[in-house]
Amino acid sequence: MQKKDLSLYIHIPFCIRKCGYCDFLSAASTPEERAYYVRVLQKEIRAFEPLYNIYRVKTVFFGGGTPSVLEIRHFSRLMEQIRESFDIDENAEITVECNPGTVNEEKLKCYRTLGINRLSFGLQSADEKELSLLGRIHSFDDFRTNYTLSRRLGFDNINVDLMSGIPTQTIKSWENTLKKTVELAPDHISAYSLIIEENTPFYEKYTEPAGRRLLPDEETEREMYRLTKALLGENGYERYEISNYALAGRECRHNMVYWTMGSYLGMGPGASSYIEGKRFSNPRDMQSYRDYVRVAYSTYKSCEPQSKKASMEEFMFLGLRMSRGVSVSEFERTFGESFKELFGGVTDRLIETNYLSLHEGRLSLTDKGIDVSNRVLANYLLP
Repeated sequence: MQKKDLSLYIHIPFCIRKCGYCDFLSAASTPEERAYYVRVLQKEIRAFEPLYNIYRVKTVFFGGGTPSVLEIRHFSRLMEQIRESFDIDENAEITVECNPGTVNEEKLKCYRTLGINRLSFGLQSADEKELSLLGRIHSFDDFRTNYTLSRRLGFDNINVDLMSGIPTQTIKSWENTLKKTVELAPDHISAYSLIIEENTPFYEKYTEPAGRRLLPDEETEREMYRLTKALLGENGYERYEISNYALAGRECRHNMVYWTMGSYLGMGPGASSYIEGKRFSNPRDMQSYRDYVRVAYSTYKSCEPQSKKASMEEFMFLGLRMSRGVSVSEFERTFGESFKELFGGVTDRLIETNYLSLHEGRLSLTDKGIDVSNRVLANYLLP
């Protein structure tokens, strides 16, 4: 029997210090807390060993938090456990998110030995004032040092995360960040816009009138986005998803699984999974997660697939994030429904108003549509 494809997401909920804008499940930790967490995480990985004979893992992604805060021995244990419990493809893409200032030569050499072949650095900005305002623990020089060391040690697939829409940020400072990043020639660049999330220090500070005045206005943010596409395009980076750009052949294979509704298993507190129509999430708090690990596999087995309606909506929401868009014929083959009957009217209106384009049977967002993508995608909610 040919095995099916599966991706793994491993959540590491630790940081040196939590940034003021971050609402991800993460916190500072002690060595003892990290050691305990790794033991619990190993139990969850072992719980899913029955999938070994059904699936072959094509991508593994260590996200956080800041996975690179883990000690080398902990990373080694996790990778050994993953390889024991799952069938890992020999050409699997294995990514670790790193923050500058949390890796060194010894760690990077260990990653190489363990088979990790892709790094994702959270730079966010090349401007020192912006980095300080965000609460980052590193300088641009720290990032450049870590990046250069990674290249010297043989990492040939590196992503850099950048953030626009930062308080006090200007188009000029954003352009400077883009240029400094491009000079280093990473293989992939993720360029996100800051979102002010509830229950964060940034929400308290920048939703008040005085704070809102420090944020770039809507038109400035759109200009930043247009600048990103133009400048990165001039340097060989193709936008393949709303916020992601890559050199030829360097698209993030793991993220593509999410956007194409492939199967993935998330491990760790708060991690989400989607396996052949079954969507489920782990408890967020550590105590509940520890108890959940004992029943994780049986919970997955008893989980009901999501509704056809929800799957059709997700097909549109996720697919339209990609530059290649969605295939009308693939939608109809997958769901056995007429695209025209379900979405024909709204699609025609969005094409007429230049929010969507239709080319060779594929529907995709225009630049105008990307500017208001959430509003466009809301049109594909089914009654």
